[in-house]
Amino acid sequence: MSATELLIAVVIAVGIAGIIVPVLPGTILVLGAILVWALEIGTSTGWVVFALCAVLLAGGSVVKYLVPGRRLKASGVPSRTLLVGAGLAFIGFFVIPVVGLFIGFVLGVYLAERTRVGAAQAWPSTMNALKAVGVSILIELVAAFLAAVTWVVGVVVT
Repeated sequence: MSATELLIAVVIAVGIAGIIVPVLPGTILVLGAILVWALEIGTSTGWVVFALCAVLLAGGSVVKYLVPGRRLKASGVPSRTLLVGAGLAFIGFFVIPVVGLFIGFVLGVYLAERTRVGAAQAWPSTMNALKAVGVSILIELVAAFLAAVTWVVGVVVT
């Protein structure tokens, strides 16, 4: 494994970590790293690997919004609630670095749902929203892992 491939592997790992802890643009880092690799080796195999990875990551990005969105609509959680959660997550990130992102999101969703449906129903709605976000992260993570495995196969083949 060359130094470039090792650096690409590190960037892919950082991208995957960015999906789990949404501070970095994980999918973009993974795709960008694989693009740099494809440019570096310049073979048709490299471009096929890049194209496959791009399709996997783009598909994952689309599915990560469709599946949880349907689940939230079915459970009755409106998009406005998620926007409030995202707003407080953004604020929380700066108040309590990194951990505040999660605390702010949960607090924002809970407060929005408490205002909308009352105290008794707020927590179940919050849990539905958290499950949907978890599913979204899992879908994006699977797409990134598949892209990483595709890249590893490409490295072995070239």
